Amino acid sequence: MNPVTEIADTSAARRGAALSPIVVRFGALGDLILLTPLLHLLHRRYGKPCQLIGSGGWMQPLFTRHPDVDSTWLVRSRRRPYVLDSSQWRLVSALRENPQSPVYVCDDHALDKVRWLLRRGGVSKQRCVFASEHRDQQGEHWNDRWMHLGRLNPPAFNAGEYPWQPEDLLPAPKLAIDAVDRSDRDAWVQQHGLQNHDFLLLQIGNKRTFKRGRLGQFGDSKAWPIERWVGLLQALHTQLPQTRLILCGSPQEATLLSDVEKASQLKCVQVAATDLPLRRLFSLLEIARGMISIDTGPAHAAAALGCPLLVLYGAAPPAMWKPRSPTGSDVVTLGGPPLSDHVENITLETVLAAWKTIRLRKPLADA
Repeated sequence: MNPVTEIADTSAARRGAALSPIVVRFGALGDLILLTPLLHLLHRRYGKPCQLIGSGGWMQPLFTRHPDVDSTWLVRSRRRPYVLDSSQWRLVSALRENPQSPVYVCDDHALDKVRWLLRRGGVSKQRCVFASEHRDQQGEHWNDRWMHLGRLNPPAFNAGEYPWQPEDLLPAPKLAIDAVDRSDRDAWVQQHGLQNHDFLLLQIGNKRTFKRGRLGQFGDSKAWPIERWVGLLQALHTQLPQTRLILCGSPQEATLLSDVEKASQLKCVQVAATDLPLRRLFSLLEIARGMISIDTGPAHAAAALGCPLLVLYGAAPPAMWKPRSPTGSDVVTLGGPPLSDHVENITLETVLAAWKTIRLRKPLADA
């Protein structure tokens, strides 16, 4: 398509018919949860829900029935040669079917391949905003960076100032939970005998644990020693003797979580790893009294769903990565630069003291 013609056509579409923005973000679960305010802003701005390009098995369940996402396009690998990757072929075909949509590229890595795929799909630079070309302020929180990016116009859409409304700009991520999720959750709660019990969730592992299957590996700044998790469980049981303590994780972490459960010698501790898909976790976070987590994706989900939260940080700075709550529920962070660069430096006593400051949800009997 001729670039001049494309600019004229898309500017006219921006003023008239609604468009479905395309957003590119190859990130982990927490990265995509942090992206939801941008998806909301672009939906409001252009009139239709977004189409999201990314990778990872969490993308589709994360955005199932999400009001700001129309479809997700999964690319298995950006680095694999194009001729060997059918997911890249499907992406290029989908891009060609959206010749007018604005494109927001929210990635700084492997950009050469991303640009190449966009060009092959018929997307000119005139339709794009690249986050890499608009550097954030040092230490700026991701939520704020995406709000700045969403207010920028691709050159082809520079057709006047958008009239911003307060409801366009979300101060925190949002997730969508509906009746289907709650029905599934209630059945799981009944199956595990939790229907008459309050519970707390604990997220011990992180993405690096998924790959290795156990804590304490060299280079894992988010690993907290098992004996401290055990001590934390015992202290929580003393504080809340009628509350169930649920250890969350992926199927790959089941052995690790079982080891922690056995070491605690507490009947109130339950492992949820082999039967806790993402949307079931979200719906549990909607009713849990609180959560304690390593800095990882489920922590962002907890805050987005209003679950009171304590997060332990390693090498990532909380100023940029702290989960935000749309409901005002407590989010307390420990560790992270400039104080520390490894979760192991956080003592059990520090965690217990911080936990006492958090306002938990009301007990089931009082709700």
